[in-house]
Amino acid sequence: MLTQLPTAKPAEWEGSQILDTTINQAIEDGITPGAVAWIESRGQLLHFASYGAKSVAPRRESMELDTIFDCASLTKVMVTAPAIMMLAEEGKVRLNDNIQVYLPDFRDRTRITVLQLLTHFSGLRPTLPLESSWRGYQAGVDLALQERPTIAPGTKFIYSDVNYILLAEIVRRVTGTTLDKLAEERIFEPLGMDDTSFRPAAELRSRIAPTVQLADGSFLRGIVHDPTTRRMAGVSGQAGVFSTARDVAAFARMMLNGGELDGTRILSPLSVLRMRTSQSPEGAVARGIGWDIDTPYSSPRGDLFSTASFGHTGYTGPSLWIDPVSHSFVVLMTNRVHPADKTSVVRLRSLVATIVAANLGGADPSVRADQTRDRAVFSPVKTGLDVLASEGFARLRGKKIGLLTNHTGIDRLRRRNIDLLTAAPDVSLESIFTPEHGLGGELDQPDIADGVDQHSGVAVHSLYRSDRKRPTTEQLRGLDALVFDIQDIGARFYTYITTMGYALEAAAEAGIEFYVLDRPNPINGTDVEGPQRDDELESFVAYHNIPVRHGMTVGELAGMFDAEREIGAKLEVVRMQGWERSLWFDETGLPWVNPSPNIRTLDQAILYPGIAMLEQLPNYSVGRGTDTPFQFVGADWIDGVALADAIRRASLPGIRVYTRRQKPTASVFSGTVIDGVQFSITDRNALQPTRLGLVIASALAETHANKVDFERAKNLVGNLETVDALNNGQDTAAIWSRIDQSISDFRTRRRAFLLY
Repeated sequence: MLTQLPTAKPAEWEGSQILDTTINQAIEDGITPGAVAWIESRGQLLHFASYGAKSVAPRRESMELDTIFDCASLTKVMVTAPAIMMLAEEGKVRLNDNIQVYLPDFRDRTRITVLQLLTHFSGLRPTLPLESSWRGYQAGVDLALQERPTIAPGTKFIYSDVNYILLAEIVRRVTGTTLDKLAEERIFEPLGMDDTSFRPAAELRSRIAPTVQLADGSFLRGIVHDPTTRRMAGVSGQAGVFSTARDVAAFARMMLNGGELDGTRILSPLSVLRMRTSQSPEGAVARGIGWDIDTPYSSPRGDLFSTASFGHTGYTGPSLWIDPVSHSFVVLMTNRVHPADKTSVVRLRSLVATIVAANLGGADPSVRADQTRDRAVFSPVKTGLDVLASEGFARLRGKKIGLLTNHTGIDRLRRRNIDLLTAAPDVSLESIFTPEHGLGGELDQPDIADGVDQHSGVAVHSLYRSDRKRPTTEQLRGLDALVFDIQDIGARFYTYITTMGYALEAAAEAGIEFYVLDRPNPINGTDVEGPQRDDELESFVAYHNIPVRHGMTVGELAGMFDAEREIGAKLEVVRMQGWERSLWFDETGLPWVNPSPNIRTLDQAILYPGIAMLEQLPNYSVGRGTDTPFQFVGADWIDGVALADAIRRASLPGIRVYTRRQKPTASVFSGTVIDGVQFSITDRNALQPTRLGLVIASALAETHANKVDFERAKNLVGNLETVDALNNGQDTAAIWSRIDQSISDFRTRRRAFLLY
């Protein structure tokens, strides 16, 4: 546990260099004048660094590690929400009480609960009016007490500072103590947050990052940026706290530890659990008590942190994101509003979080993090490539090999298999073969040309061409072995496994060895679900008669393909070490690489088996060309509200559905605004994505019957009985039950090929 301020950032964390480059580039691009980042995982400080200019006048050479920042809305989660939960624990406040129990002078008689204030479902508007020249804490409270909901409470998420002004007043009236004094006595001082306060002392001014430039040419420094809080003398429930990266990290550590830090308990474990768990109405965006979980403000999660993660941002630039699954958090403090309020750090926050999450494998993987929503066992997983490298590539010595791979073929340290094999003793890498999307994994086109790997100079043969989907006899001539090393995502119609099957056949015909460097099934190796492919529907997107979600690794599939298709290959699987079937990818400690252009997060990989199952429907988008592929479906003929309602009626566990309009920049409906529905995973262990796909199909048939013909989707569904049932409007539950029974033979078949 860190209690002292480090004098320099830790060394040897794999993500530091990438993080430095990214943040420095943002500063160079004028996104923010400076930043301080604190990255911590499983009790280890991985990265602590300052970046950029602290100020313009007076100017310091660089931002300091102990720079104090205006935290803006981090105040809501670091002070106001915890204060309310403390009072709830003491029996002084009840979350489901009408706020008039504590604020009898709240003018409107509509029932608004304390919980609705905390989650921003009160219906109150975002801010107080600033047109008049009101001043003082009480003046702000009086205005808030006059507010009326703009919509019915509990119906829609409206992020509102008014909510937290009222919450701070509840704290004051219940305790007789102002929010800033309570925070000092019950949060800041007990946690050792010595540099955190409302209205920081004048002697700290030189350490405080300035914000906007005023009309007289001076800068706000130590005076809160938020205009409402400034009028309220610097203290409100929505803003006003100033702090350092180190102090914010101490608060985050307390939240990760279930409300306790260094023997001092701030909140009960159950309070913390409820705060970080969605309290939103069914079908709405996910907000915890104070904390953001899954809303349009969730950019600090990045692309890889789990659905159990939570955090918050501040308007002036700071952000905090906490992931209980990896037991990690990211503190990024910036003053992006200096010298003028004209830039956004939304993208930077997301990039930083993704870089951090992708490089957490560099921390000690021995610590177990048991969570209520996700049980994470951080195993020191080694892929087949890692194992082969640890053996000095002995299995391949003296051999001329071809390598079937793409950009996912990296080891735990992100070194390319191509480079490792080129440098391996007595191994000759003769040629490279690539699947759909090419060697770099970035091409989203139907025909990919051959080429040369620029770094190694080795010829690259594309196996995703209109005239070639498998290695030719000529390409394999002279080789001793073909090595397959590609990260699959666990769905039958993901074409990498078909390419492996074709290559396995070609290697057998050529009489050469075939090695599979095994990798995890990223959506776990336990769950099996969805229609099983009919024999007559074999295709490039349906190579073998397996269900949509097969729960196998590529090494296990290779063994099944070889045996059941009687290929007769000289197959050897280089097994992983440390992988367990129940693990999701973010529990392996391995670095994430987008396996294809439109699978950018683990959540998208989880949803892919269900969402992509209907992709061949005409004039139908699965989110390609948007920022959330396979988390969205839509079309210019879809009524998003009707479709979302129909999907919700199925009451599927583990998924949240809400309407959204998107404008794809590529693929179907490129350049056209379309209506549709967005999906957010709330419990991946409970979610059955292929069942979700069937429910979407049924909902489309119910709401837009004349627009869908599931015969067009038969190659991806892979099962004609299921297609007919959908076209005939059969009950989804009955279809699912029949499918589940029909794949029992597959569950039996696969046992003979499981390696873990």
